[in-house]
Amino acid sequence: MCAAVYVLSTVTGYVLTSALLLKCPTLLHRRKRETFLGRHISHRGGAGENLENTMAAFKHAVDLGTDMLELDCHLTKDEQVVVSHDTNLHRATGIDAQISDMTYAELPPYLCKLGVSFQRECFCEGGEDKRIPLLGDVFDAFPNTPVNIDIKVNDDTLIKKVSELVIKYDREHLTVWGNASNQIVKKCYRENPRIPVLFSLTRVLQLLGLFYTGLLPFIPLKEQFFEIPMPSIITKLLMRKALFDHLTARGIQVYIWVLNDEEDFQRAFALGATGVMTDFPTRLKDFMDRNGISKLQ
Repeated sequence: MCAAVYVLSTVTGYVLTSALLLKCPTLLHRRKRETFLGRHISHRGGAGENLENTMAAFKHAVDLGTDMLELDCHLTKDEQVVVSHDTNLHRATGIDAQISDMTYAELPPYLCKLGVSFQRECFCEGGEDKRIPLLGDVFDAFPNTPVNIDIKVNDDTLIKKVSELVIKYDREHLTVWGNASNQIVKKCYRENPRIPVLFSLTRVLQLLGLFYTGLLPFIPLKEQFFEIPMPSIITKLLMRKALFDHLTARGIQVYIWVLNDEEDFQRAFALGATGVMTDFPTRLKDFMDRNGISKLQ
């Protein structure tokens, strides 16, 4: 009987402590320092309004007042860090070649019209700017705009050179990087732990398990940014306001991607997401303005 009472009291204490720390995590963990707040995030610069990952797209998004640019990086044959999503150039340029097999000078321009990946039967027609830009060009043009970098391939040289560019342009406090691959995120963190990292897919699943077992409030987390797609893509298990509130209370920003209609914008912010990533930055800005959603919230 005494053993049963002891076990019951221990379990009760654990449950109560877990519930308390879920609501008030700073009782155990120091809140992470947030140097910027990403509410409005432009996916590939806003792939539904300008050709994706071009300087024209990034300028349009920044002029609108976006809080963050999201982009993708690869390495050319002559070791230039370029901003482009696909490893192969065929979809975006019509040329069947790998970025890594071409020098920067050899890279073809984007096609005049590209499909919008996260919007069915939607195409974006570009203007004069069809050039694949260098990451340094983006940093130079938008020195005060936070940038979310997806390291698209597991390449030590790419990771090192991105870190060097971030340091060169004094952007460690304005950059977040990573990938769905846990191996890539680990390499990013080892290369430069001063640049905040995203949760990899493996770490997202681990975090989910910790949340549902009640262990999450006790576990330290090195990541500062939690990005997840909408549940129509993965699972509704991730979409829990208690989880989002716990993470944001620890200084971990929660981003949901890629949302392109007002119903999804509303749902994401109602669940406590820090920010929304979209292909249509003008649409998201109009929604946020009408609903009083700002950086200060």
